Amino acid sequence: MSEPRKILVTSALPYANGSIHLGHMLEYIQTDMWVRFQKHRGNQCIYVCADDAHGSAIMLRAEKEGITPEQLIANVQAEHSADFAEFLVDFDNFHSTHAEENRELSSQIYLKLRDAGHIAQRSITQYFDPEKKMFLADRFIKGTCPKCGTEDQYGDNCEKCGATYAPTDLKDPKSAISGATPVLKDSQHFFFKLPDFQNMLQTWTRSGTLQEAVANKIAEWLDAGLQQWDISRDAPYFGFEIPGEPGKYFYVWLDAPIGYMASFKNLCNRTPELDFDAFWGKDSTAELYHFIGKDIVNFHALFWPAMLEGAGFRKPTGINVHGYLTVNGQKMSKSRGTFIKARTYLDHLSPEYLRYYYAAKLSRGVDDLDLNLEDFVQKVNSDLVGKVVNIASRCAGFIQKGNGGLLVAGNAAPELTEAFLAAAPSIAEAYEARDFARAMREIMGLADRANAWIADKAPWSLNKQEGKQDEVQAICALGINLFRQLVIFLKPVLPLLAADAEAFLNVAPLTWNDHATLLSNHQLNEFKPLMTRIDPVKVQAMSDASKEDLTASATDTGDAAPAGNGELVKDPLSPEVEFDTFAAVDLRVALILKAEHVEGADKLLRLTLDIGDEQRNVFSGIKSAYPDPSKLNGRLTMMVANLKPRKMKFGISEGMVMAAGPGGEEIYLLSPDSGAKPGQRIK
Repeated sequence: MSEPRKILVTSALPYANGSIHLGHMLEYIQTDMWVRFQKHRGNQCIYVCADDAHGSAIMLRAEKEGITPEQLIANVQAEHSADFAEFLVDFDNFHSTHAEENRELSSQIYLKLRDAGHIAQRSITQYFDPEKKMFLADRFIKGTCPKCGTEDQYGDNCEKCGATYAPTDLKDPKSAISGATPVLKDSQHFFFKLPDFQNMLQTWTRSGTLQEAVANKIAEWLDAGLQQWDISRDAPYFGFEIPGEPGKYFYVWLDAPIGYMASFKNLCNRTPELDFDAFWGKDSTAELYHFIGKDIVNFHALFWPAMLEGAGFRKPTGINVHGYLTVNGQKMSKSRGTFIKARTYLDHLSPEYLRYYYAAKLSRGVDDLDLNLEDFVQKVNSDLVGKVVNIASRCAGFIQKGNGGLLVAGNAAPELTEAFLAAAPSIAEAYEARDFARAMREIMGLADRANAWIADKAPWSLNKQEGKQDEVQAICALGINLFRQLVIFLKPVLPLLAADAEAFLNVAPLTWNDHATLLSNHQLNEFKPLMTRIDPVKVQAMSDASKEDLTASATDTGDAAPAGNGELVKDPLSPEVEFDTFAAVDLRVALILKAEHVEGADKLLRLTLDIGDEQRNVFSGIKSAYPDPSKLNGRLTMMVANLKPRKMKFGISEGMVMAAGPGGEEIYLLSPDSGAKPGQRIK
């Protein structure tokens, strides 16, 4: 037998500035299943991760909440850890990049790169916020697109026309933090000389470490010629100060991947039998794998291996890249209730349902994965409940009642058990290659064969016949053994189901090699339902909660009535605005498809509006004037269609209807003249 492999595995570090959602969970579930498979096979496989805790966004959010960045990241880490644990993601260590191990390693790597001549410094010109006294990253600058003239665009690209540009190209730039007009200011910055590693990267990225599609993408950057990488930021900044350079901090993307090393170092400090150098040293024979999304390939497949090479550490064995998650065929949407937080999912459904669905859809490629909620219900109910668990529930009762729970010896269908045994290498190969979809197809194919054999033998019919009880026990004993084989194959995906099955089977925790044996003359424990079907009502409740848990601070209390998008209307008079500002308002004719009360809201109605090519959900503070909202159904009104969606306590409002009046019962929805049609623009 070959020696167990030594493997270190990481997932991309979640940013400590928000909650985990189902898009994030795709990566952590994928990684966890692969790690569990390796451990299931008897390999030493260590899984580490950490919160990515540095950067301007962390600093600014903490300031807004009136707490320190350290308190913010501690709060978020507690939330992240709880979500991961309940999704059965079993890290060996979950750390933080804001840790002493990371400070030491980041400084060590930087100094090695500097001393080897791989660090340059020069002055650059950037926008500076004179009110906040800080340099502004591209995403903290907004202005008018220099190409198409669209206002309120970020400092690096236009969402309207897709143009990319430098922040200094923006017209009428403003700080997204303070609203001040930024000024240009020079600052000394530090750069990693990435071009020094061009030849190494050209070889390494074609050495099998990357999927072919990813290697091809990296080749485009390599062929275009690598540029030096700015690795410094100016104070104020939440991060690690660069050694010997007061007021200069490591850019978050320098110390983030070093966080993989730091998390493992932290684990080594608490685990004497682990040797840091055995996994990260230049001569390491261990395997190192990173699981990441396709949006951060350049950092992991260019900057990271070059940093490791330049600082004298080993490079990854492989970087496993996956695509994005869509829900119901579209980008996750807050207004549609498909931007689902991990916690919202866990409040309604078992984590193993999603783990299995992801497994059934994940290939080794970088294609996006679609979580189709109807298919999700059907597939989980059909495969896990209708096929796998069904085998045990069909057979257990006959053994319990007919033989006191004792599993008899024998093999009622040698050809079937041989087929299960013969399938194991192929299933293992699919797991190893991260082709979970193929593994699930092959496992469910075996489940179909087992169910077909049991249906053909029909122990429920035989049990009614005189003298057939021994045959019934033999059939059901093999049925339970086949169920056990399936559980062994599915254990990396469904650890809770496996644990419950082990309790029923009255066995020690199952390992992969146990698939080669059958239970014989073995006492079972009482069978209890192992998994229930997904109720579609719970899926709908999860979607509804996803609209509602994006709660906003907007409320409908006091004298101010929330208008259609949650803004508080307090004064009938407003300051003058420029004509161009008013002209930018997109007024549309809207058909009220449905008007209804909002539970828990004193003044709001929820309006479902048809504006021609789409439907919108709008909250409007007109309840006092329309106590019977159904009377609004079918009526035409006018709405602001290009108002930025607003998070409210009761959901997302996607526009604002037009109304006038002094308030109370005297609020009047504005309507277009007869003949108007939904979607028409009002000029």
